[in-house]
Amino acid sequence: MKKRSLIIILNPIADNGNANKKMPLIKDFFSKKEVDFKIITTEGVGHAISIASSFSPDPDQVIVAAGGDGTSNEVINGLMANKILNTSASSLQNSSNFGVLPIGRGNDFAYGAGIPADFTESMNLLLEGDLYPIDIGFVIGGDYPQGRYFGNGVGIGFDTIVGLEAAKMKYLHGTASYIVAALKTLIMNPKAPTIEISYHGKKRTITPALTSIMNGKRMGGSFFMAPEGDMNDGLFNLTITEQVSRISELKAMLLYMKGEQRKHQDTMMDSADRILLEAISGGMTVHADGETICIDGKTLEIKIVPSALHLISVRK
Repeated sequence: MKKRSLIIILNPIADNGNANKKMPLIKDFFSKKEVDFKIITTEGVGHAISIASSFSPDPDQVIVAAGGDGTSNEVINGLMANKILNTSASSLQNSSNFGVLPIGRGNDFAYGAGIPADFTESMNLLLEGDLYPIDIGFVIGGDYPQGRYFGNGVGIGFDTIVGLEAAKMKYLHGTASYIVAALKTLIMNPKAPTIEISYHGKKRTITPALTSIMNGKRMGGSFFMAPEGDMNDGLFNLTITEQVSRISELKAMLLYMKGEQRKHQDTMMDSADRILLEAISGGMTVHADGETICIDGKTLEIKIVPSALHLISVRK
């Protein structure tokens, strides 16, 4: 067994407060394994960023995000800020070691990264798993003119609105809340903006119900936006579903749930390491790892940072 010290950044309100109930189990597990570990609980939005950024890269230390996608996103932003402060090089020699305990409502980043959904298995992995390099995304625009890092993906349009609707639900949680929110959004059918998208020398004008730019594989617990996603190939998986009709969008939604959207006549898929988007009419509603980037954005630049962090995972 590899001897590692763990800094566990735990979001106690993740999964509607259920994450806090996991703390005694975490303490008991790692104490019995005689592991050098420390649990730091977050106290609000953005706190995990500052905690993660306070630790310099150490080959024997792992910074662990214990929570959902929002917690992982904040820890990633903290580790990347720390990387920039400590080195201007892009090599892994100055990268932090990163781990995940997926105990939130949405664990899509963990799924795409090869982290077991089982709680005990994910704790064992932190001790016995290998470190692999992973790419990290960077989005500039909207409320983040200086940029925001993300691990899983960026959604523009339909899935961002779905996430906002799901967050309002008090009596449904997890995948169920996203599915109900998706159906509600489909009924509302908000008018899509006209967007000019540029990547790899290509330029297209589109009116998309949904644009997905993925580093990982899945969004919303059950929508496989990039079933072939690979977090260490240096590329995003780009998927665009044009706004044609509610029937067309419903068919697309059902195919996304099976990862079979290539079959949809109004959906196209591609890959790129840098994507530029400009709203010619209307505005873009955008999220990154479930965190709102903008509600009425006009321009976005999204690029990949290859092999930015070491992650303990099960390589697939």
